[in-house]
Amino acid sequence: MADIDCDVAVIGAGNAALCAALAARESGASVVVFERAPEAEMGGNTRFTAGAIRCVYDGLDDLRAYMPDLSEEEIAISDFGTYTAEQYFDDMFRVTQYRCDADLVEVMVRQSRETMLWMRDQGVRFVPIYGRQAYKIDGRFTFYGGLTVESAGGGPGLIEALMGAVERAGIEVVYGAAVKSLVYDDVNVVGVNVKQGASMRRVNAKSVILACGGFEANPEWRTRYLGPGWEIAKVRGTRFNTGDGIRMALDIGAAPYGNWSGCHAVGWDRNAPEFGDLAVGDGFQKHSYTLGILVNADGKRFVDEGADFRNYTYAKYGSVILAQPAQFAWQVFDSKVIPLLRDEYRIREVTKVQADTIEGLAGKMEGVDAEAFLATVAEYNATVLTDVPFNPNIKDGRGTPGLAIPKTNWANTIDEAPFEASGVTCGITFTFGGLRVNADAQVLDTDLEPIPGLYAAGELVGGLFYFNYPGGSGLMSGSVFGRIAGRSSAAA
Repeated sequence: MADIDCDVAVIGAGNAALCAALAARESGASVVVFERAPEAEMGGNTRFTAGAIRCVYDGLDDLRAYMPDLSEEEIAISDFGTYTAEQYFDDMFRVTQYRCDADLVEVMVRQSRETMLWMRDQGVRFVPIYGRQAYKIDGRFTFYGGLTVESAGGGPGLIEALMGAVERAGIEVVYGAAVKSLVYDDVNVVGVNVKQGASMRRVNAKSVILACGGFEANPEWRTRYLGPGWEIAKVRGTRFNTGDGIRMALDIGAAPYGNWSGCHAVGWDRNAPEFGDLAVGDGFQKHSYTLGILVNADGKRFVDEGADFRNYTYAKYGSVILAQPAQFAWQVFDSKVIPLLRDEYRIREVTKVQADTIEGLAGKMEGVDAEAFLATVAEYNATVLTDVPFNPNIKDGRGTPGLAIPKTNWANTIDEAPFEASGVTCGITFTFGGLRVNADAQVLDTDLEPIPGLYAAGELVGGLFYFNYPGGSGLMSGSVFGRIAGRSSAAA
């Protein structure tokens, strides 16, 4: 097959990659996007997300700028609060135990506002996250956890909007194109070698942007870097994120960076398929655990379900579930909170049992020690601070003092029929270890010098997340560093 010549070759076709392609084209470069997946499965992990994006907003004026079709009625029934740069910094440092790269975080947070406006101008529509980040109390929604905005249509809607912009910009996208290696002359990256079907072709490019995900879909690498047992985890997203971009950069001397033994992993339906299902999307997630209790095969609680708002704990609790006997747990609720459960609990493809008595529920929870479970529920019920008002929009302090593993907030007795339980296991979203980049998204070598012609954005950038993750910051990171990578590569 004939060679391809372009100014910028973008590897991947998720949020970070498409932002990079658009920014490079906007800067005057000729751009070609190479996507390993067939067109029907394009979009990387972005297509499997709910589309939440964590961004700075100092008040309603900023939100109006992001969401120009925000209605007066929505404004009247909503308390959006603020999410300042200082709050964003605090969250990033707190949840990563102060390990995150301060320089990269500075770039992501400071450029989040302008990147949101730029994405809006590309045709991305943003809307408030009603139903997932706000409960309606006394006729009014109060948003919590600093997460207020999502792309309309979720992750699929975001990809559709960005692909529309790519098409309008005249950017070519090549599908079924597996990039196997970088073309490197020992000084500069000058292209990539691409396999399409049974044929190889060379792409000659002045710059290459790697935006093709982490290694979450590679069970051998998961076991090597995350540890024993991780080969068993379900993959929430695409089957094509196997670490190829990271590998080919390391092969030419790029610096590995970040939390290589850490990842974003959540409670995921116990019977979900091996990889993400585009028809179900993010529906296999089960994120209302803050309203109930989690028990393992021994019938015992093993985590503080109310330690913090969902979007500050969900990304680390998947690994906790994976560490339980037989790698599963059940989330248990009663009728007081069942109406508050997120929509994903009502999809057809759900592992769920129901009963009119707690004893009946215990008998239906496959793999659980029923007698121990009933004792756990009785002990839990006896310690709930029922005199403290329940309010899911704030850290209400309605806890369970005296338990070996307390529930700090949102504790309710489990004693009103009907009862419901959902079976979950670990679903890995993306890995935290990756390549080291600077503020211009240039990939650095092991001497911490930029590798000319090589840029990176998205999941394969290391150093941002350690141990945990504030919800919505992954899409923000991909958008910010994708845009920077596109502009930097075109300028070079």
